[in-house]
Amino acid sequence: MSSERLAALLDEYADLEKQLADPAIHADQATARRIGRRYAELVPLHKAAGELAQARSDLAAARELATEDPSFAAEAESIAAALPALEERLAELLIPRDPHDAKDVIVEIKAGEGGEESALFAGDLLRMYTRYAERHGWLTEVIDAQDSDLGGVKDVSLAIKTKGVPEGGNGVWSRLKWEGGVHRVQRVPVTESQGRIHTSAAGVLVLPEAEDVDVTIDPNELRIDVFRSSGPGGQSVNTTDSAVRITHLPTGIVVSCQNEKSQLQNREQAMRILRARLLAAAQEQADAAASDARKAQVRTVDRSERIRTYNFPQNRITDHRIGYTAYNLDLALAGDLDGVLDALAEADRTARLAGDTELTRR
Repeated sequence: MSSERLAALLDEYADLEKQLADPAIHADQATARRIGRRYAELVPLHKAAGELAQARSDLAAARELATEDPSFAAEAESIAAALPALEERLAELLIPRDPHDAKDVIVEIKAGEGGEESALFAGDLLRMYTRYAERHGWLTEVIDAQDSDLGGVKDVSLAIKTKGVPEGGNGVWSRLKWEGGVHRVQRVPVTESQGRIHTSAAGVLVLPEAEDVDVTIDPNELRIDVFRSSGPGGQSVNTTDSAVRITHLPTGIVVSCQNEKSQLQNREQAMRILRARLLAAAQEQADAAASDARKAQVRTVDRSERIRTYNFPQNRITDHRIGYTAYNLDLALAGDLDGVLDALAEADRTARLAGDTELTRR
């Protein structure tokens, strides 16, 4: 256990506590929320450190009293037996955590191989994440979507955010960060007349939503084009050039939005996605410089690169990264994802305790 790191984090906790007590800080809601999130992350560590310090103090007192009164010896033994668990808990909290854990996310889902069936499955994934968010009291917002002819989605961007400051600094990212990758489905498509099982795939990309302080974008490095929105089959959604396409020239990242009727609203939504993608790109670049362990979440929407399979005939969901299998696919698609997400979180915890940076997310 690093005493220097513990002291630094406890000092940071005290400093944040003072800042939050200053009414002036709450005049800037964005700053107040950022400080509040970091404070929430450090609350469990502050509590664990206090409990351990108190236990050590009680142990010293009990041992001192036991020299005069043997009846205190049993109490000293009981306290001593509890110390290892408290020390392990504190040591676990001192392991550097994912800096984005408290953040909200943008989930991008793209239909891949499988044609219309893939688009229908992408729609199923959209509903699954939306229902999971509802179970946790999170807010959801479809930023942009391209629907398919049969009611699925070809491409959709979904923002998911917590209400207020997440407890313990565990925001949406801390739960959904492992969802990025290729999701494969095996079922009889509605378009199949012979009853044959088909395999198709959809790609999911999960991005921590960036705040203005996270990413600086030079307006001179943007090319902004406007065009007319269109829906399934090329039908015109409106008769004005309200859709917006933004190209970030230095990186070549292109984002387009057409959901809103206002060009200004579409531009704001596109900028949200662009900030998130630039933050993810910067994080990937930083990680690559330190280690090759983390890869892009989705290189191609290819069925062979799947992270998870949804098998409808067997009502089975399998996460291939950790060997997790459960026969409750119907419940998972209804938003009951905690089983597989808890297993992924435990695998990540084990990896961190073993000295690995984190469980790979691809």
